[in-house]
Amino acid sequence: MATAIIGGILKSGSADGEHITVYDVMADKLDLMAREKGIQKAADAAGVVRSSDITVLAVKPQNYAEVLESIKDEVSGNKVIVTIAAGISTDYIAGAVGKDCPMVRVMPNTPLLLGKGATALSRHNISDEDFSFVYDMFANGGEVSVLDESKMNSVIAVNGSSPAYVYLFAKAMIDYAVKEGIAAGEAMKLVCATLRGSADMLEKSGDTPEVLIKKVSSPGGTTLKALEKLDEKDFYNAVIEAMDACTKRAEELSK
Repeated sequence: MATAIIGGILKSGSADGEHITVYDVMADKLDLMAREKGIQKAADAAGVVRSSDITVLAVKPQNYAEVLESIKDEVSGNKVIVTIAAGISTDYIAGAVGKDCPMVRVMPNTPLLLGKGATALSRHNISDEDFSFVYDMFANGGEVSVLDESKMNSVIAVNGSSPAYVYLFAKAMIDYAVKEGIAAGEAMKLVCATLRGSADMLEKSGDTPEVLIKKVSSPGGTTLKALEKLDEKDFYNAVIEAMDACTKRAEELSK
């Protein structure tokens, strides 16, 4: 995810490699990123904060306590912290570093790597100018929505974890095609094109999902038979329950 964010910044021209500093506990990964992106390396996490106005903490939630402890002496009231970890609140960060510094909570998703991301942001104690810069960091890699921080656990189910649901749906469709004798590569092309086209219809047609479903479903036809089977298996409610489970887990992990 850090690579995707850096790539978006460099592509947009909002900063060059000379003004981006990175630290990673894996030295080989750090060296590779420095060579490929032309960015600067820090000796430790504190060094990143010391040399930066905006610091993105692209680490796992379980590593946050350790990382925040290592950087707290470098954090000040004009140092912006951007957190992309699920469940890590601004209150937790402020308590850990001992300062209510400017912060942005971010929930991106993996398509950000392709410039097709869907990212949710919430702001805390940050100037419009600094927030605009952080916003653009992620807008360069796809769509961005700004939410209240109280929604940042729920939105994980909507955009953060949801690519996995889509991939599972696609897998079922491709596996069925293969079972019917259609080559996996051809099935993949058709399924991916269908998902892209369906997303465009949702976004651009002006129709609701319900109306679009009806437009595909001829009376007595094949689509209705498929939908009947999905209804029989309670597909709609299974998706709702899966998303609810995702949100509840985010709340359990919250700090």
